[in-house]
Amino acid sequence: MRHALAAIAAIALAAAPARAQNPTTPAPAPARDTTAPSAIPAQAPNTDTTASPLAIRPGDVIRIQVWGHDELSGEFPVDENYNLLFPLVGSINVKNVTVGQLRDRLNADLSQLLQRPFFTLTPLFRVAVIGEVMKPGLYSVDPTLTVLDLLALAGGPTRQANQKKMQLIRGGKALRVSMDPSAIANSTLRELGVRSGDELVMPRAFLTRDDLGLILSIANFLLLAYTVVRK
Repeated sequence: MRHALAAIAAIALAAAPARAQNPTTPAPAPARDTTAPSAIPAQAPNTDTTASPLAIRPGDVIRIQVWGHDELSGEFPVDENYNLLFPLVGSINVKNVTVGQLRDRLNADLSQLLQRPFFTLTPLFRVAVIGEVMKPGLYSVDPTLTVLDLLALAGGPTRQANQKKMQLIRGGKALRVSMDPSAIANSTLRELGVRSGDELVMPRAFLTRDDLGLILSIANFLLLAYTVVRK
């Protein structure tokens, strides 16, 4: 019996180092989630990220160019009810809608009709140019133009114009807008705060070359008349 117990103890001692060298295999780690991360959420359709959202008004024209689809491209006016009629999509109401919101809406509509549509959308705002310009009138202009570009569309200032006193009128009130030559040459209409429905007024100079010529003519006539009377 003793010999049997001694043999069992010897076997147990011999097996202990083996277990120390071969520890129990740890439980497998949970499988990693290989699912691709979710995409960054798109900007909400009603969010305009521009510093100064551009509102659309009746009478404005929206120029849309859908690449590869000339039948969907063109200039589309906004009617008196704020409706924009676009081919295949139908009537889009743009009341209280900014240009950024309209771009998002159009992208969503075109994505249902075309695969990966690529288009440009440019608002053409109504700005009146009046006063001492060659061709005063109402113009549909891209807000990325400068004041000088707008004046060029109106034929440029007349000889009687006072360009340093140009005014921007909105709702019958003059606005405080910098008309410094460097500002109007390098800043866009949007950057200067020009909106659809505004009026750019070019005033007449207080004393022009034509006025001076007229004054000199009158002075010469009076001098001649005085000379004749004295004789």
